[in-house]
Amino acid sequence: MAEGASRRRDIVAIGASAGGVPILLSLAQALPRDFPASLLIVQHIGAHPSALPELMRNAGAKSAAHPRNGEAIEPGRIYIAPPDQHMLVVGDHIRLTRDAKENHARPAIDPLFRSVAVNHGPRVVGVVLSGRLDDGTAGLQAIRACGGTVVVQDPADAEEMGMPASAMENVRVDHVVNRETLADTLGSLVREPAPPPLEIPRNLACEYHLTLGDKENPMEDLDAIGTPSKVVCPDCNGVLWEITGSVPRRYRCHTGHAYTERTLEFTQRTRMDEALWNALRATQEREGLLRSMADIHRKVGRGSEVARLESEAEHLARHVEQLQRMVANG
Repeated sequence: MAEGASRRRDIVAIGASAGGVPILLSLAQALPRDFPASLLIVQHIGAHPSALPELMRNAGAKSAAHPRNGEAIEPGRIYIAPPDQHMLVVGDHIRLTRDAKENHARPAIDPLFRSVAVNHGPRVVGVVLSGRLDDGTAGLQAIRACGGTVVVQDPADAEEMGMPASAMENVRVDHVVNRETLADTLGSLVREPAPPPLEIPRNLACEYHLTLGDKENPMEDLDAIGTPSKVVCPDCNGVLWEITGSVPRRYRCHTGHAYTERTLEFTQRTRMDEALWNALRATQEREGLLRSMADIHRKVGRGSEVARLESEAEHLARHVEQLQRMVANG
């Protein structure tokens, strides 16, 4: 970081999902060339190729790029999380990992926000833009707890209001912006002095180390911040710990998967839907096989075997109807 950078807000962490690209491109177009802060952006992209750096460069943000693992953070540059990798901040450097998904996403917003909060506290401006569900809410809470500044897109201005609405409901927000005011708001904030550092809350420090995976016994940190629940992780089937005092409720497993209650419900519903479709396919295939076998036995006059096979096929046909109704009703 530049000399004296610690005296002002010089790190902007932005999280966006569905509907976030248009406002990010507007920001790239409106940012001044001498914008003094570092921008770190997580746009939910999953493992799909990302054209966002090129799009932002074409819009005017010439420094926008996917960072390298271990790259030093420099003022005036824009770092965009690469596909299928979490982007974290450790000290003044970027760490890229393929660790467990959070909120069923990789890259996810909360790991970035948590890491900048722990490492840079009041120097951080956290921004949540358009997106579904509520990734970013817990991260903004971490930024707020460490003395940082919270900015949220007006849900009425967002293409998808879920993420900004959740943030406004659960975090004390300093500034509400829209596509026209985001750049000016950030430009003003990064030129203001940062307040004095705060002590990092213990539960946040524990969760940060869980994200880094730098402890030999992660169970100790899990036990320090939560209690085992009766719910299993939909990604690895391990026990989920419910994070103590989290609003909205959040969960973590010992392998690193993390969910808000809302994302957990969405993921469970997705897994159940997949299981129902697989069950429907397997049942239809078995019914078809049994009827084919019955036809073969009928040709050679094995009536008792035909009756047995057709009886089982009819039984499966009723199950197929039930599964079809379940799938149709979601």
